[in-house]
Amino acid sequence: MTPTQTLRKLFSTGKLIVAPGAHDALTARVIEKCGFEAVYMTGYGQAASHLGRPDVGLICFSEMLDRAANTVEATSLPVIADADTGFGNAVNVIRTVRAYQKAGVAAIQLEDQVSPKRCGHMVGREVVAKEEMIGKIKAAVDARFDPDFMIIARTDARTVLGLDEALERAVAYQEAGADIIFVESPESADEMKAINKTITKSYTLANMVEGGRTPLLPNSELEAMGYNLVIYPTASTYITTRAMFGLMNALKKDGTTNGLLDQMVTFSEFNDLIGLSDINALGEKYGHKK
Repeated sequence: MTPTQTLRKLFSTGKLIVAPGAHDALTARVIEKCGFEAVYMTGYGQAASHLGRPDVGLICFSEMLDRAANTVEATSLPVIADADTGFGNAVNVIRTVRAYQKAGVAAIQLEDQVSPKRCGHMVGREVVAKEEMIGKIKAAVDARFDPDFMIIARTDARTVLGLDEALERAVAYQEAGADIIFVESPESADEMKAINKTITKSYTLANMVEGGRTPLLPNSELEAMGYNLVIYPTASTYITTRAMFGLMNALKKDGTTNGLLDQMVTFSEFNDLIGLSDINALGEKYGHKK
């Protein structure tokens, strides 16, 4: 099956799909190695790992497309990829959707923020008119040449306009043809339940951001609420950063990394993770001499 067909099949089971966030291609390989069924390419993490800057609209279309293609290449899992606002108006969305499909992405996430966008758990966000986002979703649907490619419509209206407006937009985006509805940053379990009671024709997505505006609930509880997909966009970025601080502080203090060896994967384990044996086998197949 293609990645898009695989993702559709996962949704058809009725079980919650857990898609950890990958801030780079290496993280995507770890996610697959640990037995998950899908990967979420997080814009938050891509901005941090690629630019070393916050998720405030600094990373551009070509950079995100390149990162998406690399993530797809690194894993056999279906990749659900953030595409921010679609990088412009409805015409830009058409190009973005087509390019993400060509890159092998299984689902694309588009949001209704004003550009430049901001992380969905930051203050200071603004949203475009509902009608403008409806047009973008319809453009995305029309740009789909793979019928199994899935479109995620995200609304950021909850924080700035309230839950009622967010739910109204969610229904409108569902009617416009979005396969998955993502109401960003609900602020209580009751609000999360209301989302799933309101959205009945599309799948729903829960966003678990450590330290964010939404309660960090266990996957079993999210599934019981009716969510179909949960993403963890920030976890890999945060834990990697903490580990890096531990490494660099110890190296600065001790003048060696000897004391940290038990916290590292080994040379051979890492080479196995990144597929060195596969590369060597290809080299031998095509006549490369070691």
